[in-house]
Amino acid sequence: MRSNAIKHGPDRAPARAMLRATGLDDADIAKPLVAIVHTWSNVSPCNLNLRDLAQAACDGVRAAGGTPIEFNTIAVTDGIAMGTSGMRASLVSRELIADSIELAVDGHCLDAVVVLCGCDKTIPAAAMALARMNIPGVALYGGSIAHGQLAGQPITIQEVFEAVGAHGAGKMSCAQLAEVEKKACPGAGACGGQFTANTMAMVLTALGLSPLGLNDIPATDPAKRDAAFRCGELAMQCLADGLLPRATLTPEAFRNAARLVAATAGSTNAVLHLLAIAHEAGVALTLEDFEQASRNTPVIADLKPGGRYTAVELTLAGGTALVARELRAAGMLDDAPTVTGHSLFAELDAAAPAFEGQQVVRTIADPLKPRGGYSILYGNLAPEGCVLKLAGQGKVHFDGVARVFESEEEAFAAVQSDRIRAGDVLVIRNEGPAGGPGMREMLAVTAALVGRGLGNEVALITDGRFSGATHGFMVGHVAPEAARGGPIALLREGDRVVIDADTRRLDTDADLETRRAQWQAIAPTVIRGALAKYARLVGSAAKGAVTDGV
Repeated sequence: MRSNAIKHGPDRAPARAMLRATGLDDADIAKPLVAIVHTWSNVSPCNLNLRDLAQAACDGVRAAGGTPIEFNTIAVTDGIAMGTSGMRASLVSRELIADSIELAVDGHCLDAVVVLCGCDKTIPAAAMALARMNIPGVALYGGSIAHGQLAGQPITIQEVFEAVGAHGAGKMSCAQLAEVEKKACPGAGACGGQFTANTMAMVLTALGLSPLGLNDIPATDPAKRDAAFRCGELAMQCLADGLLPRATLTPEAFRNAARLVAATAGSTNAVLHLLAIAHEAGVALTLEDFEQASRNTPVIADLKPGGRYTAVELTLAGGTALVARELRAAGMLDDAPTVTGHSLFAELDAAAPAFEGQQVVRTIADPLKPRGGYSILYGNLAPEGCVLKLAGQGKVHFDGVARVFESEEEAFAAVQSDRIRAGDVLVIRNEGPAGGPGMREMLAVTAALVGRGLGNEVALITDGRFSGATHGFMVGHVAPEAARGGPIALLREGDRVVIDADTRRLDTDADLETRRAQWQAIAPTVIRGALAKYARLVGSAAKGAVTDGV
């Protein structure tokens, strides 16, 4: 056992003395020591149930003959930080969470690990840590929030952000806005559409790090505790069998994950996160892999933000297994190993059938859209690439006039003061991984546009990111970013910008190179602390915005 390094032999008497002080006895210390790491916080619903699930996971470890060792990491809640300077901490937290899991587990030479995660950056961080440490381990998503109800219709946090735009446009009263606010989030769980959390939970399953079906269980369902117990047992089984995370993190698994994201019109953040996870696992993955997945995979799940249904409704219909079975039947999934020791196809064969009459997932023969919900573009504004989000509208081409803003706040103020018109291309720059720093998501801006009825009438390009709740004609992850001299830094108000999904181009006819000699990087937003350190270390979004540079 790895843990023998801290507990075996006379020389380790001091370590054992400290373990005894926590309540462990000889029998406990002799067993495998299994980390139960969770991202519990009571600042938001996203991670609110994880401490309770941790106790169930501990029980599962004990039942399987191990000794659980519990740790907590930080979490930054996008839905609260969105539109503020606090959002700069979100992507940075992904690295810090992965680092803290690694340091806590390796620092105590623990034998296996269960990671319980609940929201946007905690989920990829869990996968990154498992891939990096490569010790027996399981990840479990805490589950989606139930959708709220307003006037007989399901609503999520998406509708609250869009209500802000409607209120700013005078289309909604303060009392109506307050009603939406109070009804959208009824309890524990992460945001309820196929936003980043639920997209990445599906990714964990596709990567074989979570057992099929367990991530689908909503946060407040009593069965979620049973799932956590099972994951505790499963970590011990992985330890006994010598099954390591990198055994499931195969090229086939990453392709499967990309196709599931495409088929569900999931969050474009999955591109960034899968690149980072692949980096940790030593798997070659590039932006082009995502283009192939999206171009060759139709959208078959009618999920928010562009569709009608929520994650809880997908679970009732048949969950991830329902989507995966449709893709498998069409030859669009590869078989791959999973953390259970069974292959993905074997797990699909054993999964419960779909709910008869469900309308959430269509067949491949009758898709919602002929291709996935994103496209990878290049061009003279994005030589390293960028991600076009196609969810929620059918356009594949946009030709408009640049409206240039140096920050998200500037752009939001322009939208709310009615200075944006149909045909405009909003350019929000200096929001990239280094320039932000932290690559903020532009949900406040995009939701305000939708609330004002401009969602399909304007386009937006940014070196920042978009929330999974964003829909419209939006291009993010533009690389190189403005802060590092990317061409987006050279655009000026009034320049023509052309976005084309068919030719996969993001271009301007402006003479950018003539302007380069006069360009100067803006002063750093922060000069000390975690964000400044991140800005110095972080790499391109086109490679996952990782910080170790190898």
